Amino acid sequence: MNELVRITEKDLVAVALKPLEKGSIVSYGSGQVTLLDAIPMGHKVALRDIKKGEPVIKYGFPIGEATEDIRQGAHIHTHNLHTLLSGQKEYIYQPTHPAVTRREPGTFMGYPRKVGRPGIRNELWIVPTVGCVNDVAKALVHQAQKLVGGPVEGVYAFPHPYGCSQLGDDQNNTRKVLASLATHPNAGGVLVLGLGCENSGIEQIKPYMGDYDESRVRFLICQQAEDELEEGMKLLEELAVNMQADKRVPCSADQLVVGLKCGGSDGLSGITANPTIGVFSDLLTSMGGSTILTEVPEMFGAETILMGRCENEALFHKTVSLINDFKGYFEAYHMPVYENPSPGNKAGGITTLEDKALGCTQKSGSSPVRGVLAYGEHVENQGLNLLSAPGNDLVAATALAVSGAQLILFSTGRGTPFGCPVPTIKIASNSPLAQHKKNWIDFNAGRLLDGMTLEQLCNELMEYVLAVASGKPARNEQNGFHDLAIFKQGVTL
Repeated sequence: MNELVRITEKDLVAVALKPLEKGSIVSYGSGQVTLLDAIPMGHKVALRDIKKGEPVIKYGFPIGEATEDIRQGAHIHTHNLHTLLSGQKEYIYQPTHPAVTRREPGTFMGYPRKVGRPGIRNELWIVPTVGCVNDVAKALVHQAQKLVGGPVEGVYAFPHPYGCSQLGDDQNNTRKVLASLATHPNAGGVLVLGLGCENSGIEQIKPYMGDYDESRVRFLICQQAEDELEEGMKLLEELAVNMQADKRVPCSADQLVVGLKCGGSDGLSGITANPTIGVFSDLLTSMGGSTILTEVPEMFGAETILMGRCENEALFHKTVSLINDFKGYFEAYHMPVYENPSPGNKAGGITTLEDKALGCTQKSGSSPVRGVLAYGEHVENQGLNLLSAPGNDLVAATALAVSGAQLILFSTGRGTPFGCPVPTIKIASNSPLAQHKKNWIDFNAGRLLDGMTLEQLCNELMEYVLAVASGKPARNEQNGFHDLAIFKQGVTL
């Protein structure tokens, strides 16, 4: 068995599949190299001498340049490699026109809705409009546990610190997020809980809700109720009664929207977990379903790959704006654009943002880009969509749910327990993590290194996703982890 993997024939580096000792003679493909340093799992080793200033190639693309002469067999990381990225760029549309083979969609057992796509859960949600009523929402969740059973699959609140003292786009984004949660297909009933004096109250949020099933939403302004807990329970009981007629029925997989996210990545994420998700994305979109890729700052360095796959020039220009506008967001706050990767990423073997981005975008597969979404905007186009949101795990995962994802595929090489408002399926990049954190990890893509093929893993992942869509709980649901994080961009009054 090879101890190293060389991702493409162009690469000047290979990645360690396990911890390797200094002085070892190790194999990659048909080649061998003698290690001058100890190489941790997921880290890179030079396959030939590399001169100072020479681009270092991984995934077939530069991931930075050598800051010193690097000898064959040496460890390549932050001590001898740095990014080549800089500020905003101009781009030229050079379409690659990826081919798509149409496939018959699979099915899952979901809950049809009068408006929009089917839900994969039938939960009671409490959505506070402002942080001041968070504890009221939590108290209602505690009291409403007696309603859980049968078609009522759970009762959850999504507290947050916003909804007041915000201005402009920052305030509008909060309203979009709350309105989208109030109309999400995974909620069979929603109580929108306001205070009464906030500047993003119920009357301000309603216009953002668009066309929705009024039988499934109730509103309560706490300042107008003599006893908000008593009134809130009455409304939740009404919603629970309304949900009793709900049943799972066969639904076509072309109605699924799946968010694509990675976090706590390591040097194997772009070799195992992310390519597995990418092949899954291609399979689902070929069935007529939709996927959403976000984490815009983690596209920096691989953005031209996505731009070339844009289905038309209009989408290309929207993708250019997506990238450059996010760089402008960093610059507006006088922050470095290329602060990534994180300490955990570096410990796992990711050195530069190009390294991270080229691995991250593996999740998008090879399908054409058919939609580019602003933060808080809903998916309309079937196929692969790009979404404006930051890399932060919970903020990005929430953004995916807000844009219509019924579930999230979340690859990780380091492990994380969190869950967002929708099922958050954790996909391990390596088998040791999957074995060590069985209470966090849903799916082990590290088996790609043990002899399984991408096609086998993808088919197994599709079966797992359809099972989760049909009611099988993800680990975050088993653990009771359902959190929300809204993207904060502006001033607080």
